[in-house]
Amino acid sequence: MVNGDIADVVVAAIDGQLSRWTRFTAQPVATMDPTRRLARMQPQETRTIGADPGLAHSAAVLLAAEQIGAAERCLELTVEYTKSRVQFGRPIGSFQALKHRMADLYVMVAAARSVVADACNEPTPANAATARLAACEALSAVAAEGIQLHGGIAITWEHDMHLYFKRAHGSTHLLDSPRNLLRQLESEVLPAP
Repeated sequence: MVNGDIADVVVAAIDGQLSRWTRFTAQPVATMDPTRRLARMQPQETRTIGADPGLAHSAAVLLAAEQIGAAERCLELTVEYTKSRVQFGRPIGSFQALKHRMADLYVMVAAARSVVADACNEPTPANAATARLAACEALSAVAAEGIQLHGGIAITWEHDMHLYFKRAHGSTHLLDSPRNLLRQLESEVLPAP
């Protein structure tokens, strides 16, 4: 659970019901991403407070929106860097091969942003899963290319690019894995045998 080790109260969706945890233990979990604290939670005192209105789907859409914001900023940093980094007497961003790579990333992020916007307007289970898949793919691709296009500076503490890379990998498996999301979509789209 995100920030579980500093929570006072937890509202959890379990088996279609919302429950309020007023007493629980929280064990911090080591992660690759130093910007997101995670904890393993164990309830000790809980109370059911009603039916789950679809919090998991809303959380998935919100995480997808965060991922799109991170992908956009990561791409901005990469474009800015390639404009200022000079090699062979000119900015590396002027080389056609790098322009094409960044253009492909821009298209991927723009497409994912549209999918996430649709899911924000209608957070159905299928839309939430589709938004998460698109956002995971976009952020992971932009962060990986950002590391490549920045070169060695990207993995130092002097630059934030490594933080986006770590966030991309951590976010991909937060809430649900891409494999499970694909299975969910498959079961909704394809008829059972």
